[in-house]
Amino acid sequence: MDLLALADFTLVARHGGFGRAARASGRPKATLSRRVAELEASLNLRLFERGARVLTLTEEGRALHERAGALLTELDETAAAIAAGGAGARGRLRISAPLLFSQIAMGKVAADFALRYPEVRLTVTTEDRAVDMIEEGYDLVIRVNPAPDESLVGRAFLRDRMVVVASPGLARPAQGDRAPAVVRRMEERAVWTLAGGAPLAVTPVLALSSLVMIRNAVGTGIGAARLPVSLVAHDLAAGRLVSWGDVAESDIALWALYPSRRLLSARVSAFLDHLRETFPTGEPEELAAYMDR
Repeated sequence: MDLLALADFTLVARHGGFGRAARASGRPKATLSRRVAELEASLNLRLFERGARVLTLTEEGRALHERAGALLTELDETAAAIAAGGAGARGRLRISAPLLFSQIAMGKVAADFALRYPEVRLTVTTEDRAVDMIEEGYDLVIRVNPAPDESLVGRAFLRDRMVVVASPGLARPAQGDRAPAVVRRMEERAVWTLAGGAPLAVTPVLALSSLVMIRNAVGTGIGAARLPVSLVAHDLAAGRLVSWGDVAESDIALWALYPSRRLLSARVSAFLDHLRETFPTGEPEELAAYMDR
């Protein structure tokens, strides 16, 4: 594929017409039209629907524009970095991060990175849903215990585990009795399995969608809850909460992932290094200490 023709196509698609693209770039309108026509002929595809006054992308053209734009930008930035002798990370960096990590740490992590790399334009979006990195234009995603995906590679930079905690004033139930519980999804009854196989029967009394809200509620004595160690480490150390035991098979790994078929850009590499330097051991207590910095 002719990369120059592809660049001209993305230029026209971005500006929504040959005339506007020509004025913005200083390129002749006829040249842009000819190069796009040559690209369509080489691909045997119609990339634009041409009306009397309106130029719109076809479905195939839209798909090509979404992918080609990001790849061309990455090539430009890679060439610029090589020409500058690898002077440093620059350009746009879009990251998707889960809610809890964003609430307790991502603001500081992002700010520290932005201060260190002022030429990177960092945008962080908070969401727990699975995102399509290519389609939605993300350079990096942070996810909890991600399912195996051959199209993504990355590294785990933090590890955690779940623990059952309660207020010191809430008596632990005797065997066979049920404890009141604060949960994320209301169920009439449940049994939590602790490390070693011990069962803990609970009756949910309050459902909250955020783990931070659950931690705050547990401190009132309303019920017990399953929470990450990193989120309650200081409360346990200060005696505001007590542990009833680790939750069985509740290991948590926080991964930073990027598309395997992309050349790792300087800005993504820099952010991965920043995570590793921020959390060198990756232990939950390290995250807890970072939250109080």
